[in-house]
Amino acid sequence: MKRPDQFLFLILLLIFIPVLCWAQNKPLSKAKDLTSLQQDFVDLRFGMFIHYNIPTYMDEDWPDPDASPAIFNPKKLDCEQWAKAAKSANMTYGCLTTKHHSGFAIWDTKTTDYNVMNSPLKRDVVKEYVNAFRKNGLKVMLYYSILDTHHKLRPNLITPEHIKMIKAQLTELLTNYGEINALIIDGWDAPWSRISYDDVPFEEIYTLIKSIQPNCLVMDLNAAKYPSEALYYTDIKSYEQGAGQHISKETNKLPALSCLPLQQNWFWKTSFPTTPVKDPLKMVNDNIIPFNNAYCNFILNVAPNRDGLIDDNALAALKEIGKVWKNEGATQKLPAADAPIISPNLAKNQPADGSWSDDMNIMDFANDDNFNTTWKVNPRVDKPWYEVEFRKEKAFNMVVIADKTPVTIRKYKLEYRLDGVWKTIFSGENAHKIKIHRFDTVYGDKVRIKAEQTGSTVEIAEFGVFNERR
Repeated sequence: MKRPDQFLFLILLLIFIPVLCWAQNKPLSKAKDLTSLQQDFVDLRFGMFIHYNIPTYMDEDWPDPDASPAIFNPKKLDCEQWAKAAKSANMTYGCLTTKHHSGFAIWDTKTTDYNVMNSPLKRDVVKEYVNAFRKNGLKVMLYYSILDTHHKLRPNLITPEHIKMIKAQLTELLTNYGEINALIIDGWDAPWSRISYDDVPFEEIYTLIKSIQPNCLVMDLNAAKYPSEALYYTDIKSYEQGAGQHISKETNKLPALSCLPLQQNWFWKTSFPTTPVKDPLKMVNDNIIPFNNAYCNFILNVAPNRDGLIDDNALAALKEIGKVWKNEGATQKLPAADAPIISPNLAKNQPADGSWSDDMNIMDFANDDNFNTTWKVNPRVDKPWYEVEFRKEKAFNMVVIADKTPVTIRKYKLEYRLDGVWKTIFSGENAHKIKIHRFDTVYGDKVRIKAEQTGSTVEIAEFGVFNERR
């Protein structure tokens, strides 16, 4: 090939590769570091949650998982109306329920027949939503439920085929609809769903999401179980107010999300058009403003009706919010925080031992995957210690100790045993409630902490050992 032809060929490549990627709805943005993405999310301040799915047509948030797709039949579906309503409240993004707990997919999925293309609508709602919100200058996020009662993806029934379906569905959502700023995941490792991060492997799913869209934040609605001082299995700490999860406006230092429905339920009910919505001024003064001042983004749920439209009373409330609250853009800079914990806990339910404790607070309470139970040392013990034993030698590169409030351990030594010899990981002071130690990979069959008594009775909620991917 002659040089002029080579030059022309390169020019054509530079023109057509971006066009091809755009045509396939694939994002072209460069990968950003997680701290920047978390800051960007908090700076968005306020968005619209959109619970719209088959529950809309059954007057139930938890409908019959075998309900026929025939009932999903909006006559006037208009995602443009949703987007303009969000703009009227000065919101910056939306988040749509692509699949809720009963398993109905409202996009053109190839993974199951239980989807919107087999309903009377026969239109891809996710596609219409992302197009409308982007057209109106709004960011796009998606909600996805791990719990799926239609496909029997529930406790004690999860199979490898279920894991394949989850991965395939997430791959579709992250490949076919352009740049997704965040994925809000629900029904996973929650006290009510009882699907653990071992049943459906969190690290595998998290890594898959980041491999497709590295700038997509992974937000798991699991705040009820985990301490508020660290990011356990999520990029953003989340709080569902209706479930009793409330952020501390005074002490929170993590990038956070708080969510609340505008009316009494997440999905539309026949009573909604005639039932008063929550006070718009209260939404502003009790939620948006104080949360934004506490590194927290507020997402307000607005539920479209069975025609696929937002009711007049909800539209009026959103306009009222927009009159009294203006989005001023970037918030204050986030404090430095440890990276999220995303790996399986190797210490969970392994044999444990330790110094003297009462029977009600014995050793295995510190590695039972329950932050409400503790191993508590008898106050007479001068130099408390606690250890977890593996049944065979394991590789690991992180240890996390969940202390109590107020903190009971400040000065301590972390050690691991290899070939009968104890080696030091850390020796010093750490006054944080959640003490996260990351280090180069080591191998051992035991891990222990040796605490120095500081006047408090030593108490550990959870002692975790991890081998995270790096």
